[in-house]
Amino acid sequence: MPCQTNIELENLLKEAKQYTKMGKVADYIPALSKANPDDLSIAIYYPDGKYVFAGNIEEKITLQSISKVLTLALALIQRGEEFVFSKVGYEPTGDPFNSIVKLEMSNPSKPLNPMINAGALAVTHMIEGHSVEERLSNILSFIQLLTGNEDIHYSKEVAQSEFETSHLNRSLCYFMKQHGIIDENVEELLDLYTKQCAIEVNCLDLARIGIVFALGGIDPITKERVMPEYVARLCKTFMVTCGMYNASGEFAVRVGIPAKSGVSGGILGAVPNRFGIGISGPALDDKGNSVAGVKLLEMLAEKYSLSMF
Repeated sequence: MPCQTNIELENLLKEAKQYTKMGKVADYIPALSKANPDDLSIAIYYPDGKYVFAGNIEEKITLQSISKVLTLALALIQRGEEFVFSKVGYEPTGDPFNSIVKLEMSNPSKPLNPMINAGALAVTHMIEGHSVEERLSNILSFIQLLTGNEDIHYSKEVAQSEFETSHLNRSLCYFMKQHGIIDENVEELLDLYTKQCAIEVNCLDLARIGIVFALGGIDPITKERVMPEYVARLCKTFMVTCGMYNASGEFAVRVGIPAKSGVSGGILGAVPNRFGIGISGPALDDKGNSVAGVKLLEMLAEKYSLSMF
């Protein structure tokens, strides 16, 4: 079992932190450009409820694309596997997360998977509720359940910043609406999606979500099932095949654990049956992944043989 002490983890963090200077923050979303590129923190959560950490784990980041795996889990719980995958596919793509190319090439214009923006928008479209507020409340309640943290909410500043700059996502929505993948008001869907992406968590929250996935849907504290086992399994599979944008293949080779990243610099990791990992490091590589966060996971995977392959 790795990193039984904070000191052990702090030594690894110190080594990985050197790589922050090789990345840059996501400046295409104005509110995210304010992040400190030198920040790096990590928490590891174990099945017995204990955890270790290094760095400032109280620092909040927004979920961004990490929310995609959580809304997928919720949509599967609410709608079932058959319905969800009638609208979105299973296959990884080597294209950037916001690409429209595969939508135009596939028939009937179904997004290839739930981890690219088009697929995530299609999944968010499935979340139950009669209004944006009710659907957002459902998402927040689910994340609060997974983290055991009832104080989780979203950043209005980040949500507004993303909503105002979501021109490409609008294009994806209108394309999918034309082809019957979605059938709601595009502005309302984008309002919900940008608020979903702007939900704020810290490293410990991410690690706590990670251990739930790692344990197949079981809460580590209450020992109660908070999601069906098949939902946790499906989500972990997508995290392996598509979770790190179009660097997922290399990440599978170098690290080999289910993980999902976001452009705020967050990484959610789930080492099956062992522990959950939460990382925050806003300096990104050219694929949109935390450059020091990925390096830290590589170091952990090598030192403690974490790869599932």
